[in-house]
Amino acid sequence: MAGRKSDFTLTKLDDLFTTQAQREEEKLSKIRDIPLGLIDDFPDHPFKVRDDEDMLQPIESIRDRGVITPATVRQKEDGRYELISGHRRKRACELAGFQTLRCEVVDLSRDEATILMVESNFQRSQILPSEKAFAYKMRLDAMKRQAGRPRKNNLVPVGQNYSREELASQSGESQTQIQRYIRLTYLVPELLEFVDQGRIKMRPAVELSYLDEDCQRDIVDEIDMNDATPSHDQTIRMRKFFEEGKLITEVIQAIMSEEKPNQKEKITLSMDRVEKFIPKSIKISQREDFICKALEHYNKYLRQRADRDSR
Repeated sequence: MAGRKSDFTLTKLDDLFTTQAQREEEKLSKIRDIPLGLIDDFPDHPFKVRDDEDMLQPIESIRDRGVITPATVRQKEDGRYELISGHRRKRACELAGFQTLRCEVVDLSRDEATILMVESNFQRSQILPSEKAFAYKMRLDAMKRQAGRPRKNNLVPVGQNYSREELASQSGESQTQIQRYIRLTYLVPELLEFVDQGRIKMRPAVELSYLDEDCQRDIVDEIDMNDATPSHDQTIRMRKFFEEGKLITEVIQAIMSEEKPNQKEKITLSMDRVEKFIPKSIKISQREDFICKALEHYNKYLRQRADRDSR
């Protein structure tokens, strides 16, 4: 029937003229122990490799059993190798005192290698927002370049919107959320660090990403000075002032100096513990005043005792 997609697929030539054993042998021939000194990290690798407690386990495993799962590399024109996946394994080998890393050598273009690098590192249990941000940007740029090239027998480039849709489908996150992550790459390092620490949430961070570097640095100064990060509402207003050309240092200071309800310190007292120290004759409306006066007397007592002890 016309228009019906055929279920028939051609068998690859390699599958026609080679046995399974030969194909397995060919794959094994691409696995080799490569000196660590010949392996370069992936350019602008977005995922951090930390010498922390989590690194102890792979170090011990490699010392006991070696590298079980080979890293993935591609050979460069100068004869050296570029690491695609396995940056933590490479570092663990270095710390374990090994001189080589077991690797599978693959033949990939830069864009193909970028996509594989991001996919393989997304298997990590913990990924920082900054790591996701740069990883999504690198992968989307690579996918756009691939999509923008005309397909065989088709001189019209594939639409770049398809790349965003495909990335959203593969990652399990919406296109909007992916775009938010990518906006984080426009933050100065100090603000991005606050995002990784959880001090600035995603949406306020996205608003700040639309400001220029000078304004972002003024905000960093205000955060350091007041030990308070901007709320979503404050970042929306700052972005609006910026787009109107009115976001000067004084405006940032004025907005950042506002007291926010979620940043007021609160002390919760257990009435079960407090009530036994308050005379029953004290009315409920007077109890706060009574507690404050009691604290004043206690503070005075502590100062007097400190004076006596210092003599």
